[in-house]
Amino acid sequence: MSYSRRKTLIFTVFLSTSTIALAAQAQTAHERKTSSAAVRKIAAAPEGRTDDAIKDRIEHRLATDASVKKYDISVKVNNGAVTLDGSVATDAQKAEAARLAKVSGVMKVDNDIKVDKDVDRTLGERTKSGLNKTGEAITDAWITAKVKWFFVGEDSLKDSDINVDTSNHVVTLKGTVASAVGKARAVQLARDTDGVSRVDDQLVVKAKPAKSKTTH
Repeated sequence: MSYSRRKTLIFTVFLSTSTIALAAQAQTAHERKTSSAAVRKIAAAPEGRTDDAIKDRIEHRLATDASVKKYDISVKVNNGAVTLDGSVATDAQKAEAARLAKVSGVMKVDNDIKVDKDVDRTLGERTKSGLNKTGEAITDAWITAKVKWFFVGEDSLKDSDINVDTSNHVVTLKGTVASAVGKARAVQLARDTDGVSRVDDQLVVKAKPAKSKTTH
């Protein structure tokens, strides 16, 4: 093989190898960039602030607020955009519902709640018929589930261990709570639940032990 031919062949091999190396580097850079973008995206999304988490938080706030808890207000969340629907008795209650919907992670609130002066009468008729605000039958099982749901979203009941039992619409609370404030709040939430006739409070206040300092 002539010298010039060997030189051309070596150059061709070198060029091919360089091209492959450059392509590999470009691919690696792309993968790193994509991976970094994914990490940034995950880090930017607040923990627990998915649409479902936002919806649950808003529903809990509406269901435990004295001014609007008795009304049937529906909540829909789509990519942080909240839509409220239902009926209340006054403009002030409608405004309060919108305020309660403005939790962390919410981008905007569309308040489609209607003001209906007859809504209280309608709700009163449902109560007399043994129905809750959405028209469902109020059973012991429904009451128990509702009270437990109230407790899960209540900040004052963190570190508590509460057993809820309902018989003939009488709710019995057993277990421990971390403070007297938490105990009072648990009783209040149970008492304010639709269909509850009485609350038997057997809760015991048991403060969470303080963490001991480690010495070195």
